[in-house]
Amino acid sequence: MRVSALEGHRLWAPTYDAALNPVVALESRIMADLLRPISAKCFVDVACGTGRWMLYVRKCGALAFGADSSLEMLAQAARKRLLQGKLVLADAARLPFRNCAADVAICSFAAAYFPSLKNAVAEMARITRYGGRIVLSDLHPAGIAAGWTRSFRLGASVYEMEHLNPSLDEFHAAGQEAGLHLHLQVEAAFGDPERLIFRTAGRERMFAELSSAPAIWIGIWNKV
Repeated sequence: MRVSALEGHRLWAPTYDAALNPVVALESRIMADLLRPISAKCFVDVACGTGRWMLYVRKCGALAFGADSSLEMLAQAARKRLLQGKLVLADAARLPFRNCAADVAICSFAAAYFPSLKNAVAEMARITRYGGRIVLSDLHPAGIAAGWTRSFRLGASVYEMEHLNPSLDEFHAAGQEAGLHLHLQVEAAFGDPERLIFRTAGRERMFAELSSAPAIWIGIWNKV
């Protein structure tokens, strides 16, 4: 069943944190190293969802704020003590943060839901200080070609959310138009740590098929 991104996240919110997701696990494994050093920094998580990255950086000693357009996702995030009082309902293209407020602005697996990637990246650049970083992750085009979808299962139903599939060229263009300098990009495929998730789901055969191509892409820009 195909639903809007807002409706999909409303339905998904109560079970989002409990689901075993190899794509999220892979991104968590790779991104954790790329974000260091973390302590004593201010992070703004754009389209923060249930606050996965906010919680991680808070536990590492950073200050974190999150914005999302889904009330239901924010409600799940607000249940986490470390995130209370740090969340706001907002569109990625109109963030309620002052200029240069963040050391790092991060957006994880949400770019495909933005009507305008360029507007969202420009806003992330605006709220990031000079010398700071803008970090985006998304499904890799090769992963999408291999069969990954922006969908989730709820009971017996599978919901696919309406989305765009930005190309890597579109990510690069958005960063360039915002005046950012591309510092690093990572194209990551599944490895042995994710194999267990496939095995637990009874899909280990899929692991062999899907680990031969990148599943996720991460881009890191500097604001200079």
